Amino acid sequence: MGEHGLAVALGLLSALTLALANTAVKKGEDILVGRALLSSSAALMIAPFALLVPTPDAATWRALGWAIPAHFAYQLCLIRAMQRGDLSLVFPIMRGAAPLLTAGFATIVLHEHLPPLGWAGLVIATGAVVVFALPARGTPMRAHPDRAAMGWALATAIGVALYNMTDAHGVRVAPRPTTYIVWLFMLDALCVTATAVALRRRTLARAIAATWRHGAAAGALSIVSFGAALYAYSLVEVAKVSALRETAVVWAALIGSRYLGEGFGGRRLAAAIALAAGLVLLQFA
Repeated sequence: MGEHGLAVALGLLSALTLALANTAVKKGEDILVGRALLSSSAALMIAPFALLVPTPDAATWRALGWAIPAHFAYQLCLIRAMQRGDLSLVFPIMRGAAPLLTAGFATIVLHEHLPPLGWAGLVIATGAVVVFALPARGTPMRAHPDRAAMGWALATAIGVALYNMTDAHGVRVAPRPTTYIVWLFMLDALCVTATAVALRRRTLARAIAATWRHGAAAGALSIVSFGAALYAYSLVEVAKVSALRETAVVWAALIGSRYLGEGFGGRRLAAAIALAAGLVLLQFA
């Protein structure tokens, strides 16, 4: 298959499992508790592998020191966005703005450069997923009923771009990519779990009882999704992996329509086709 083909396959696998993981959290009774269960269950599942990978060195610990705050900020914004809006509304915004932001950061920080056709693909793909979030025909943006949710989704997109950069750096400086992946999953759970315990003291037991199945399933899916993306970062340019992962918006829209009772419609179908076209341009570039 080759490194490039493997990276493409990993990016697409990451997209599907990312959509499924967020769907599982959205179906839970409490989004914050569901997200904490996702992170903590993923940490528990992956912890035994810490004995099998090389020990983190100083460069890995420094990379994790940047990554953990970026991931925590992302999770807080994601939780607020999903609390306030439908998955098929907020997910395309938060994931759609991320490829351009990631590509921009990759150019500045990692000195990666895409050719003009690659940038065209990124612009088309990002524009297509933003269409998912436009209000109904005849409704101006200032009257959009979900403006707060959209704002949190945009903040989440910034978080996605930030953690893409910190993670791309981490897998490259670690003794092996798996070292960084395993330790990131274990440490990532600490902040969001502590937040859930602090804010849900009186209702935590009931929320866990109602949400643990969705949270555990999301945790397993997140290991597959994020692990695949992080390994792909070590094979090809960050912007390409990020763009492939953003095809999760198509899966999220389809899953939201089928299992969460959210609308889809012709406009979103056209946006999905445009998204695929943008990604084809990116790959050919």
